[in-house]
Amino acid sequence: MSNATASPSLLSRLLGRFLPKMPDFFGMLSEQCRQVCKTTGLLVEFMENADHDIGKQIRKDEHEADRVKIHNLHTLNEAFSTPIDREDLYRAIMDLDEVVNYCKTTVSEMEVLGLQPDKHCLEMAMHIKLGTDALLQGFSRLATAPAEAANDADAARKAERRVEKAYRRAIADLFQGDNYIHMFKQREIYRHLANAADRMAHCANTLHDIVVKMC
Repeated sequence: MSNATASPSLLSRLLGRFLPKMPDFFGMLSEQCRQVCKTTGLLVEFMENADHDIGKQIRKDEHEADRVKIHNLHTLNEAFSTPIDREDLYRAIMDLDEVVNYCKTTVSEMEVLGLQPDKHCLEMAMHIKLGTDALLQGFSRLATAPAEAANDADAARKAERRVEKAYRRAIADLFQGDNYIHMFKQREIYRHLANAADRMAHCANTLHDIVVKMC
């Protein structure tokens, strides 16, 4: 009886030695998405009231996002096998991190250049937040209901298109005056927000690619 119960345990140990357990990459991506959503939520708050302390928190979040990215990349590099293409995992990890980087750059340059948030910044930030929320929901579905994540990828891409439209309106309004120094400063901020949305869309495309390959 004892031999019968010991054999499976011995076999499991042997298999575990030669075939390491696959890391929970879907859980890792969901965790990284939660970090991104936290940052984009703070970005919306900053655009509402230009609170310096919120700006400091966004910069702190960027360091935490780097830690998560490095951990995920290390896990990916060391993994014996993955549930989906390694390239897709790599793209998702890097693009999610870039969204946070652009949020940090936006806030840092606004403070350095002495710029205040306007309605266009707030509108773009709100759409970015909605898009990253959709990504979180999509990546969280991959382990249990991957087909449903396609709708979340579409929602994130729609959010990016709304940011692009808001960006065009912002530029049109900006170049109505004659304060050219202010124009060039503010345009850089709009570009950072548009770039954040662009990275969000890249990540949505990767999510959709994953869904297609899984389904």
